[in-house]
Amino acid sequence: MFDNITARLSEIFRKLGRKAKLSKKDVEKGLKDIRLALLEADVNYKVVKEFIARLEKSATGERVLKSFTPGETLLKVVYEELRDFLSTKKKIEIKADGRPGVVMLIGLQGSGKTTTAVKLANFLRKKGKRSLLVPCDLKRPAAVEQLKIMAEQNNLSFYEIKEKTVVKIGKGALESAKKECLTPVILDTAGRLHIDDVMLEELVQLKKLLSPKEVLLVLDSMTGQDAVNIGLEFQKKVDFDGTVLTKMDGDARGGAALSLKYVTGKPIKLIGTGERPDDLELFHADRMASRILGMGDISTLIERAEEVIDKEEAEEAAKKFKEDRFTLEDFRKQIKMVKKLGPLEKLAGMIPGMKSMGQMDVDDDAIKRIEAIINSMTVDERGNPKVINGSRRKRIAIGSGTTVREVNRLLKDFEMMKKMMKQFSKGKIGFPFPGK
Repeated sequence: MFDNITARLSEIFRKLGRKAKLSKKDVEKGLKDIRLALLEADVNYKVVKEFIARLEKSATGERVLKSFTPGETLLKVVYEELRDFLSTKKKIEIKADGRPGVVMLIGLQGSGKTTTAVKLANFLRKKGKRSLLVPCDLKRPAAVEQLKIMAEQNNLSFYEIKEKTVVKIGKGALESAKKECLTPVILDTAGRLHIDDVMLEELVQLKKLLSPKEVLLVLDSMTGQDAVNIGLEFQKKVDFDGTVLTKMDGDARGGAALSLKYVTGKPIKLIGTGERPDDLELFHADRMASRILGMGDISTLIERAEEVIDKEEAEEAAKKFKEDRFTLEDFRKQIKMVKKLGPLEKLAGMIPGMKSMGQMDVDDDAIKRIEAIINSMTVDERGNPKVINGSRRKRIAIGSGTTVREVNRLLKDFEMMKKMMKQFSKGKIGFPFPGK
């Protein structure tokens, strides 16, 4: 997410950070570079013009030019402006209450509406909601079947349609949701390859009939500036309460995210960050600004960890580290918990400074190899690695499909990690993240 723009901006601030003092000319050059980075990231040119104009007012003042750490101060100024640029005065939330409440997803074909419907139902389930997924796309072949299969895979309620029109499906779904005490009703509406009058009229009728609490425009973030034009068209004909940006994990530029809110005036409410059913997040302007500038997103990382990591197991692992009882079996359990958080590359983007460290090799395949090596060990070997002699190392390497060298490296790294974590737990060395 935002890899290209983050790399460019990080380089700009790295250069400015080397200077003990910044002149007005230095700042102007930095702003020019930021402008170019935004344009290359496919940010709408009107948005870039407005954003740079706002930056010029705050970045060329005494706060930056007379600061003892001008590079850091300028970075903070850019962060504040970017955060305010992306934010909305109202708290970002999904209105799903009612008897039943209705959430209507609209957008073009291929934007990710069906996947988003399932992700949203999963997202709301964590908040105690029991959603009803309703297929309202009667045009695309197998669209109804696709939603049904995904609902079954995720143990979600699905409305079996008997009606032949979208309006009748909407009415029937509401009655069914009332009887089964389900809310909200999530409508997966039909899209087209382009915006047309027939599609828009169908959406207008459905909205008028069901009075949804939320109308969310689902947009593929990889469409760049086209997402802005699509957003304006839907706003003009149907109107909506907020947007959902999908495929954010595959968008290295990020132009749509930076343009949409400003151009449409509608908040970005949710972002899709992967293919898993849980890869849907509430949009937080401050966190997004931090990610874009390469400053990480510790808040989201902590929230995700609290959802998937067993607190008692984590505390037990910390205790074992402190008492020097941590084994390779414990390490294997920790790897399984970390994998629940998502791909390592995504996690690295949430840790301040991690993505900008050139020597850091973020590799999910390496984790798989480590797991394979540990899985090839006996229970005794996991509990006491010191018994692993030369012949055992060869056996483990063959069993895991790796090499003796990789087995040796794991055993060496494991011992080093144990020593470091023991020192951390005793407070002998500081926390290993930048700025700590």
